[in-house]
Order: sequence, then structure tokens, then C-alpha cells
Amino acid sequence: MKKLHRFLISLAVASMATTYASAATHTIKKGETLYTIAKANKTTVSQLCKLNGIRKSDTLIAGKVLKVPGAQKRVQAAQTAQHKVKSGETLSAIAIANKTTVDHLCTLNGLKKSDTLKVGKVLKVPGTTGAVATAAYKVRSGDALYAIAKRYKTDIATLKSLNGLKGNTLRAGQTIKVPAVKTVKVAAKTTKTSGRKLAQTLSSLPKSTYMKKEPSKKDVFNLGDIFFGKNTETEKETEVLKVAKTKLGNRYVWGATGTKDTFDCSGFTKYCYKKNGIDIPRTSIMQSKYGKFVKRSELKKGDLIFFDTSRGRKGYVNHVGIYMGDNKFIHASSAKKKVVITSLDKAFYSQRYMGARRPL
Repeated sequence: MKKLHRFLISLAVASMATTYASAATHTIKKGETLYTIAKANKTTVSQLCKLNGIRKSDTLIAGKVLKVPGAQKRVQAAQTAQHKVKSGETLSAIAIANKTTVDHLCTLNGLKKSDTLKVGKVLKVPGTTGAVATAAYKVRSGDALYAIAKRYKTDIATLKSLNGLKGNTLRAGQTIKVPAVKTVKVAAKTTKTSGRKLAQTLSSLPKSTYMKKEPSKKDVFNLGDIFFGKNTETEKETEVLKVAKTKLGNRYVWGATGTKDTFDCSGFTKYCYKKNGIDIPRTSIMQSKYGKFVKRSELKKGDLIFFDTSRGRKGYVNHVGIYMGDNKFIHASSAKKKVVITSLDKAFYSQRYMGARRPL
């Protein structure tokens, strides 16, 4: 009987040794739960509790070391590669470039979607999927990163990451990498033919269903623009304004570009655009020379608008804001000492308007 008892004890010890020999360790990070740790290591909460002699209700302490199944840890390590965060990159851009999801990146790295990425930080990315498939694109005269990104269903940060670009300037004839996506070739006469068909379709409907009079050529052209995506607000313009509106009421500080959530006028515009992967010059006078010139009658949401607010109107740009539509703009005002929305109809700004640019 005693021999049998000793044998059972030795068997149990051997079993425990085998279990812990196959276990690796995990240092708890702030915000992690037993569930997220179990999911990252392809195990269960029950298994983690069993390995570490803890209960599901126990509170996890950041910095504490837990045992995790080692076999799964090795598999995970074998399936991950490293990515060093570059300036302007977002979790979304990194996920797209590595053919994964933001949720998966967060799980791999113990991050939250709201976390700010620091330049130079090394992230784990899926290693077995490889880099995003790319194709070569030859830059044409007038091409901009934003337009190319939109054409290939990606974003500026991803294009810059693929090509090791620091700025947003491209030169005609330059060959860059773009995501390999299937493109639909459109015949040269598509717009004209589609416009004719659209007019025929509309003319066959009761007039009350689309307009009070027979469509003119101009009407057909404008309707075609709506159907084929012209003269519509882009996602990037919406995102720039979305960022700008979150800063309403923030304090104006001369020379500030977002430090402690304070801004001067050009620091504010630069911040809003940079958050969307567009790096514009720092000062209002340099911003007034960047991008495409826009007539006042053709202003669109997201355009930069410039003013001479100096005493006596000295004739040079010294203030900038972002056009919001409906003859309003958002800007960091030195007079109001905060970020505000102002009407262009206001005499002071209407009379001191100096022009507009479209950096998108």
C-alpha cells in the first residue's frame, strides 16, 4: 500500500513538472484582463486560473507575472513580426498594411483603440500574412498623395509607409508602390453616354418625380456629377473638420501647435490636417502658398482660408482658418483667446479676406 502511495505521488509530481515545463510567462500590462490574456495566448480563463492557482474573480495587478501555455506562446511568437511606428501612422494604416484588423493589433500588443502611437514604438504584427501586395504606379504631373490613396482605396499614411516617404511631395515620373487592387477601366465615352442615358431615363418619368421642367444639358451634367462622385464632400474633408470641432473652446496660445491642447491659428490648422495624414507648412503665410488656389465662390469644406488681420491692413497673410460650409469657418482666434466658429459675413473678416487654398 505504501509503495502504491509513493508511486501515485511521484506520478503527480512528474505530471506537474511536465505542465510547468510547457508553460511560458506573461507580464500583466495595465488594462489587461484574464480574458484578453487567455485570448492572446490561445487558451481559456479556466486554464490560466489552474496554471496560476488563482480565481476568475481575482484582481490582476500590472507587472505581475503569470504562467501561460508555452506551446501556444511559441506558436504566437512564430506567427508575429515586428513593425516600428513611423510618423503619421495610425493603427488602421498599420492593420491595412499587414492584412489584419485593428482589434487583432490591439490584442497582440495589449493596446486600446484610443491609445496614441509613439513614433519609434515597436509593435507585433501578424508575421505569416506577409506585407501587403503592391503594384507600381508612375506619378503624373499634378498627382497628390491623397488622390492616389483614394484611387487605390487606402490612406496617405499607408502610402508613405510603403514607400518610406517623409513628406507629401511627389515628382512627375517618380515610381511608387501602391496596394495591388483590381481597377475598373472606364471607356473614354462613358460620361457622355451615361449622361445621354440619364437624360433619356429622366425624360421617360413623370416630370413631377424629378423636376418641374425638362432637363437642360447643364441639368444632366450636374446630375451626372452627383452619380459619378464629382462635387461631393470627401471623407478626408469630413475627418479634418471632425478633428477641428473637437477642439472648440480650447485656449489660444501664440506659437502653440497642440501642446497641452493649446493652439495659435496656423498651429491649429496644421494639427487638424496632420491628424489626417496631411503635413502642411507651419505658418499661415507659408500655408497660403501650399496646395491648390481656390476662388472664394468655389470654397468647399476643408479649404484653408486666409486673412490680413493686421492694423491698417498691411497686405500680408497673418491669420488662417478652415472653411466649414454655409459661409462659416473654424479657427484659433487671438481676439477670443480660444478656438471658435465665425461667419465670413462678419464685416471684419469679409473685408480682410486674402484667399483660399485646398491642400487635399
